Amino acid sequence: MSPKDSIVFPKYRRRIALAFAQGISFVEKVRHGIADYAAAHGGWSFSVMPEMLSPSVEWLKHVRIDGALVFVVTKRDLKQVRALQRPIVNLAAHLDPSAIPSVTVDHRRIGEMAAEFLLERGFSRLAYYGTKSLWYSRQRRAGFSTAALRAGAQCQAHMVENPQIAATQWRDEHRTLLRWLRGLKPPVGILASIDLRASMLADACAETGLRVPEDIAIIGVDNDPVICELGAVPITSVARNDWKVGWEAAAMLDRLMNGEPPPRVPHFVEPEQIVERKSTDTLAVDDAAMAGLLAELRENLDKPFGVEWLVERSGRSRRWLELRFREELGRSPREVIHQLRVARARELLAGDKQMSLTDIAARCGFADLRRFRMVFRHVQGVLPRKFRNDQGAKARKPA
Repeated sequence: MSPKDSIVFPKYRRRIALAFAQGISFVEKVRHGIADYAAAHGGWSFSVMPEMLSPSVEWLKHVRIDGALVFVVTKRDLKQVRALQRPIVNLAAHLDPSAIPSVTVDHRRIGEMAAEFLLERGFSRLAYYGTKSLWYSRQRRAGFSTAALRAGAQCQAHMVENPQIAATQWRDEHRTLLRWLRGLKPPVGILASIDLRASMLADACAETGLRVPEDIAIIGVDNDPVICELGAVPITSVARNDWKVGWEAAAMLDRLMNGEPPPRVPHFVEPEQIVERKSTDTLAVDDAAMAGLLAELRENLDKPFGVEWLVERSGRSRRWLELRFREELGRSPREVIHQLRVARARELLAGDKQMSLTDIAARCGFADLRRFRMVFRHVQGVLPRKFRNDQGAKARKPA
């Protein structure tokens, strides 16, 4: 037989089962990370349970696979995964992920980032709203409260039962949430364990007459655009870096299938960033006159005013204004104006890729493009175009 006539057998493609929820925003990013890793390393063949939003790991006993990527969310899941004699990597953190090979975002760091973000905006009273029975929620609370207390800020929490296992009715939980909110002394910055609970907080604030963000600033987790952007108040959220979680989970599974021993500790991925929206577009002050002045400042950011405009609006002297800003915010009026303009610019640069820098400068109250670039670089450390390019690079999720 000549070489021309020889039979070429296709390269064996490993069969990988995906046993986790479908259609959820952050999970789809995880899935893309997994797929990109597989494509970069010769390709895998994937098995899924069709037409099931949240398939149990139990079906893995009945399929021929080389490995699996799973979400272990119950003790029953954990028991079944341990019984499988195949390489398995867990991507969930409902339970302590140290029990099996796992890759997940650093949930404690998520809490720290949220607290640092709120502290930078002048909040001295912080609070956390989450689920007590879920490991990731407790970790986010721990990071949040540790960072708050380290900075000398007050911090309290409202922890509820997991609705999947609790006997408490939804109506009772809602009443408890309203009662908790009414007991807070504004202004308060709150981290909710997930975007859905952040959205619930915003609705509850409206029901109790609390203003978001002036009285209650809210941060969620997951950065799900459907949840964060469609409510009455767009929600600031921590982007988890889920593509990286998927990539690292696939890499760990690859190593396990190649015979490497299971890691002794989970692999934690650094969260990506905080995506700012209206729910935190504020600076926290206790003084009513200052709060009103800052609210007016934010409402007029598209106008090219300076400190003299604030002096006129306050009805006080410039020296009074300078002293009050230093006392309440630790910054001069000019620095605060620049901070708020740049925060608005960051939101536009990250959100609208088609808007020109000239238009963004005008929307943020800068007299011209040169001034915009100079102030943005001073506050942010990079020029506006580089900031936009960096945001685009993150969206493309490089390895």
